[in-house]
Amino acid sequence: MKVVKSLILGSATGLVAMSGAQAADLPVKAKAVEYVRICSLYGAGFYYIPGTDTCIKIGGYLRIDTTFNGSTVYDAPAYSGDSGQGNRFYDRFQSRSRMALTVDTRTASEYGVVRTFAQGDFQFQNFGTANPAAISAAPTVLGGLNNATLSSVGGGYVAVEYVFIQFAGFTFGKSSSAYATPWNGYPGNNSSFLIGGNDSVTGVNNIQYTAQFGNGVSASVGLDDPTVFNRTSLINLSIPFGTPAAGTNGLGTSAWGGAFMPDVVGNVRVDQAWGLFQLSGALHAVNGSYNVLGAGGVPVTGLTPLTDSVLSGHPETKYGGSVMAALQIKNIPTGAGDDIKFDASWAKGDTKNVIATSGSSPNFLMLGGVPGQFGPANSLAFGATTDGVWLPTANGGDGSIHLTESYGIRGAFNHNWDPYWSSSLFGGMGWVRYDDTARANICADFGAVVPGQGITYSCNPNYSISMLGVVTRWTPVNNFTFSAEAIWTHLNTSFSGSAFFTPGAPQPAQTWSFANQDTVSLNVRVQRNF
Repeated sequence: MKVVKSLILGSATGLVAMSGAQAADLPVKAKAVEYVRICSLYGAGFYYIPGTDTCIKIGGYLRIDTTFNGSTVYDAPAYSGDSGQGNRFYDRFQSRSRMALTVDTRTASEYGVVRTFAQGDFQFQNFGTANPAAISAAPTVLGGLNNATLSSVGGGYVAVEYVFIQFAGFTFGKSSSAYATPWNGYPGNNSSFLIGGNDSVTGVNNIQYTAQFGNGVSASVGLDDPTVFNRTSLINLSIPFGTPAAGTNGLGTSAWGGAFMPDVVGNVRVDQAWGLFQLSGALHAVNGSYNVLGAGGVPVTGLTPLTDSVLSGHPETKYGGSVMAALQIKNIPTGAGDDIKFDASWAKGDTKNVIATSGSSPNFLMLGGVPGQFGPANSLAFGATTDGVWLPTANGGDGSIHLTESYGIRGAFNHNWDPYWSSSLFGGMGWVRYDDTARANICADFGAVVPGQGITYSCNPNYSISMLGVVTRWTPVNNFTFSAEAIWTHLNTSFSGSAFFTPGAPQPAQTWSFANQDTVSLNVRVQRNF
């Protein structure tokens, strides 16, 4: 019996010893998982990147647009190209599907918040007003690779809007200009083509600094790269232009020189509970290349070596610019959240800040009596968007750049009917004016190609274009909106009378009368923000 007890006690002692040894060999307890933490410093949607003190927000939207009787998606009126002519190459509707993805990071530092921001637009569209058959037969119709060409079956492309860094009051990269208002070209509209003022909503390469003075008062100054965004045509009138279809402007050839200085821009702004007031200004260099282009260093047969570009000389650089005043009024008695926004602009040699879109500025050509246009049959109106024109002395001019003057106004009244429905009534207008010398030179060139000037018709390249629109939105679910927008566009010409010529293929040479033109476009949109 004693032996059995000894065996049992010995076995138990051994088991205890073994369990103690195994317990000693167990791994150290794992650290708690670091879950994503909400970052409440910079508003809703931010969270800390795990293991860092940097906050990040991923956002964006998904948007589907269709425009009827427009020249491109986003409700561009039918005021140029095939749509302005109403010919059979013109697609009667254009569509685009887009997903915009934004990445916003913030990090606190002793110098203030360090911020990075980027937006890329993943999108697919139809060809717009460029007929696929024409592109296939003559790819140069597009003037090179066009984003619409990338929207082939199964294709699409990515457009980069904003990419910038902010630090200690400075902004570096592609962002809205320091000249722009907070609403850019969108006081209440869906359209990316509202005439009347600056619109850099898609971003320009720039460096800018903003100083905050307290009580909502701030000032910004910046240097913008003008080459991609803030240049319209600079016309050398000595180069043959044919008919108004050449560039749809009836002038010569654009002949910019290389950029040698950025645009100097800035604003002073007051933000208060009642709204906003802002004054903006810009300085813009306008420099031509050469009086003769395309000789390539080899004299033209039968002419002298003076036809070489360098030997032909060039006009002196001129300096223009623009100013803008903007006002927003909140808390108006029509309803909660209602407001009025408008801005007024004047420019000389900086026409993009009046005849603006989120892309390039259009030249205008509209025919009457064709599908989608409401002017008289066999009539037309056209207008050139230019920063300036010049005629070399060898061609009878004074050789100086004559800066184009323009001024505009635009705005909107925004009203909320209830938490689900809202509407905006908006409009804009731009005027383009040439001085006496520029008008005489332009008309002399035009008269050399289109006979009857001073007899059957009078020439004046000044014009105005106006737009009036309304958009209504329904938001059945938060951040999910259906909207419909209609725009009436009116092109007012200063030409009068009639002449025998062709406004360009595929239109025939016949008698065309000069008359004001009208068109209407419609846009429908579905958008989900996230």
